[in-house]
Amino acid sequence: MKKRKICVVITTRGNYAKMKSVMAAIQAAPDLELQLILGGMVVLEKYGRILNNLEGQQLPVSRTIHFVIEGESLVTMAKSAGLAVTEFATAFEDLKPDVVLVIADRFECLPIAMAAAYMNIAVAHVEGGEVSGSIDESIRHAISKLAHLHFPASQEAAARIERMGEDPDTVFLVGGTSMDVIRQLALTELEPLRDYMRNYGMGPLIKLNAGEYLVLIQHPVTTEYEANLSHIRETIAALQELAIPTVWVLPNMDAGSDGINKGIRIFRENEKPDFIHFFKSLPIELYAPLMKNGACILGNSSSGIRESAFLGTPSVNIGSRQHGRERGGNVVDVDYDRCQIVAAVKAQIARGRYAPDHVYGDGFAAGKIVDVLRSADFKIQKTITY
Repeated sequence: MKKRKICVVITTRGNYAKMKSVMAAIQAAPDLELQLILGGMVVLEKYGRILNNLEGQQLPVSRTIHFVIEGESLVTMAKSAGLAVTEFATAFEDLKPDVVLVIADRFECLPIAMAAAYMNIAVAHVEGGEVSGSIDESIRHAISKLAHLHFPASQEAAARIERMGEDPDTVFLVGGTSMDVIRQLALTELEPLRDYMRNYGMGPLIKLNAGEYLVLIQHPVTTEYEANLSHIRETIAALQELAIPTVWVLPNMDAGSDGINKGIRIFRENEKPDFIHFFKSLPIELYAPLMKNGACILGNSSSGIRESAFLGTPSVNIGSRQHGRERGGNVVDVDYDRCQIVAAVKAQIARGRYAPDHVYGDGFAAGKIVDVLRSADFKIQKTITY
């Protein structure tokens, strides 16, 4: 029996969290073959090379691709995307996958989808149809128009894909794949994270007592490129006023991260904060318990919208990066303003934990995705439905 070859591309720590359960389900399916390509943040030391940690080393890697041009500016992001098209086209020519599984809205995911679609390879898109801020909004919908199969995480997203003119028979509501991993973890156990902190990251060791620390992730907003430095300074000022033990996970490689990193570097060198520990990245196995037991997550990461709802963790969403994204009742939105941030964090801590909200699924997405991948009859020629 000829196996259908499913190519998964992992470029960020978030991709790994989202695809871990899917890759395991593909490997367990007798009629599917997993092909894995690594690139982007996961192969760069400055972003933590997360797949070098823990069980990531044991994944079967078909190709490792370097396409990121240093600089984290608008022009280097555009050039990196162009280089990615070339590199992924070569990889697809060599590997000859039947399906390329593309995740969400990262800037490098569009060239992955482009390369596959241009080569008559079926594209399956995970987490299409959602509304968000930054350039991610445009990228996500562009991928949906290239994709032949859709795996949205929420009902609103599924309906939106159909309104974009996609064939309803190609849209399968499955929920968020990262919830699959979280559902199976021992979420109350923080000792592994304490051990990890002793060996990784930057800054002093902080006390990780449940409900007594903050989690912070603030990524750049590419459409507000020039303002990212001033934005992070507002967040830093709020942290200084709060003075609560904080685990800060550093930003991704999008254009503008140089401004955020500059603000963090100046803060660390000049103020030497004794209540913050910084990580380049964290594997989902440590990040999920960290978020579950935190008093509040703040910043603009999608995990403060998606996974925090599943866990019931209070969230303060800063700025426009998650603008319009469907969310649970655990999220409070604020502007890039230190006073608003401080007030919202204090209010969320006083409010306490929320009931889990399954707006992005119940933690059983991978099996649904693999069932479809095994049986789908792909039509490479797409036609708009209205």
